[in-house]
Amino acid sequence: MASDHQGPLARLRRGHEELVLRLLRTHGPLSRAELGRLSGLSRTTLYDIVVALMDGGAVVATAPAPAERRRGRPVETLSLHPEAGQVIGVDFARRAVHVAAVNVAHEVIGSASEAHSAGLGWEARADLAERLVARLAGGSLRLGVLSGVGVGVVGPVDDLSAAAERTEGATHPKPSPAPTRADLPVLLRKRFGAPVLVDNNTRLAALAEATWGAAAGVRDVLYLRLSYGVGGGLVTGGTLHRGAHGLSGEFGHITAEPGGRRCSCGKDGCLETVASIGAVLEAHGGAADLAAFLAALPDDPAAVRVLESVGTRVGTVLASVYNAVGPEVTVLGGELAEAGPVLFRSVEKALRAHLMPISRARADLRSATLGEAAGALGAIALVLHESPLLTHYPAPDSLE
Repeated sequence: MASDHQGPLARLRRGHEELVLRLLRTHGPLSRAELGRLSGLSRTTLYDIVVALMDGGAVVATAPAPAERRRGRPVETLSLHPEAGQVIGVDFARRAVHVAAVNVAHEVIGSASEAHSAGLGWEARADLAERLVARLAGGSLRLGVLSGVGVGVVGPVDDLSAAAERTEGATHPKPSPAPTRADLPVLLRKRFGAPVLVDNNTRLAALAEATWGAAAGVRDVLYLRLSYGVGGGLVTGGTLHRGAHGLSGEFGHITAEPGGRRCSCGKDGCLETVASIGAVLEAHGGAADLAAFLAALPDDPAAVRVLESVGTRVGTVLASVYNAVGPEVTVLGGELAEAGPVLFRSVEKALRAHLMPISRARADLRSATLGEAAGALGAIALVLHESPLLTHYPAPDSLE
């Protein structure tokens, strides 16, 4: 009779193992108590599964550092074996390429960036990404254990996502003779020999801030980036929200000034027409660039007035989104956010003024912490969250 149940029992156990591996992959290091709460497995079952995964070399236990220890028995954390896989993230910004690498234990291996001219072709951008990756960790990055490449780009990504799916399983994908943006997954698959996942880079920055940054560990996050463009992203229930057609997070195109200036999207009065860096510099009229504008703060009354006006509009738009989705944490990032308290005071004042009274005390506005690396790190988080890594985890001897 026992043999009749061996198949179903083995499949059930394998399902439990894959659940634990997936939780460690998406959340990073967890204590046994946290793992038990997230998995819903009984203590006995979880103990058996963890022991088997540790014996198999897929999971390692780490004791807290001496400075982090408290009274009582130290609480160790479980994580995926650092050598079991690595993930590369590449952010193709408007005029720069940013790269980062993380292992499956959520440990950042390194990051690098390089600016380029606006007209640089896509094959040259892919070459630049490859060179930057080669420099990570002093050239010690092991592409042989590369589990995936996450990619962030400006704008909609439906065409790129479809192209990335077509490269899956292709041994030698070929780009077109004159590669375009749509060939990017093919170009990267050719260089790195790993699956490629693509998403909007601003949306990925939201996922990065929820994974490693200002909202690390928070499952419901609203993120807004104020840069040369204005956009954002939503993380709901710990998952990046894309929307039905991959257009979620276009907060820069919410009307902030009815009847205002024409936006590049074709509408009038979008938030981007008043809160982008270009709009702020134009409204100020005196600063040659953003660095000069920020350097004038807080002693330049004109700059302060501009930021207060911008902050009011930003806070009003954020309140509308907040009332709709109810995030736990709201993160404000981008180069303009470096203006600091002058901007944040106005944003928070308007945000609270337009929230439902019951939400005002719960609103938690934070400054982004990951800077220009956010898009690349978010691309890594995309792979860690969605790619079926470690479905067949390595035996101990393969990790040596």
